Amino acid sequence: MKLISQYFIRGLLAALPLGVTLYLLYLFLTGTEEFAMWWLRPLLGDFYLPGLGLAIGIGIIVLLGFLISQPRVRRLLSFIELPFTNLPVVKSIYSSLKNFADYFTPNSTQVAQQVVILRMPGQELEIVGLITRQNLASLPQGFMPGDRVAVYLPMGYMIGGYTVFVPRAWVTPIDMSVEEVMRSSLFAWMARNEPPQS
Repeated sequence: MKLISQYFIRGLLAALPLGVTLYLLYLFLTGTEEFAMWWLRPLLGDFYLPGLGLAIGIGIIVLLGFLISQPRVRRLLSFIELPFTNLPVVKSIYSSLKNFADYFTPNSTQVAQQVVILRMPGQELEIVGLITRQNLASLPQGFMPGDRVAVYLPMGYMIGGYTVFVPRAWVTPIDMSVEEVMRSSLFAWMARNEPPQS
C-alpha cells in the first residue's frame, strides 16, 4: 500500500505542471474563442474561422503591451492601480507580482542582468543571486563607498527576496540565465538525485 501511494504521489507531481499548463491554455483558448464569436457574430453572421479567437487574443495582448509603453497610458494605469497598491493584503500580493513581472520586462535601456555567486570572505556559504545594479553612484548618501554592486537574492517557494549591496569582489559570474535561476530558486534548487562524481 505504501508503494502504491508513493507511485501515486510521483505520478501526481509529474502530471501536475503539465495539467495546470494545459488547463490554463485551454481557458485562454476557449475564452478568446467565445469572445471572438460574441464580438464578430453581429458583423460576420455564421461565418467563423477556427483559431480566430486565438489570433484576436494575441493581438489584444500585443496592443496592451504597446499601450502600456506610452507615457500617458502608464500615468492612467498608475491611477487604476491605486486601489491595489493601498489595500493592506492586496498590496503585498499585487506589488510582489508586479515587481516580478517588471523584472523581466524587456527594456532597451536596462542593463542586462548578470547571474552571480555571492561569497562572503571567511565564509564557505555560497548564495546565488542576480546583479541588478552595477553602479551605486546615483544612490542617496549613506551607502558605503567603494566599488559595490546590488545583488538580488531570490527566495524559495515564494515570489520575493532580498537585495544586498556588497563589494564587487564578493561576486563571481556564473553561466546561467536569469530564468534558470528564478525557476531553480522558486523550488529551492530541488533536482533529481544525481550519482556522485568520481
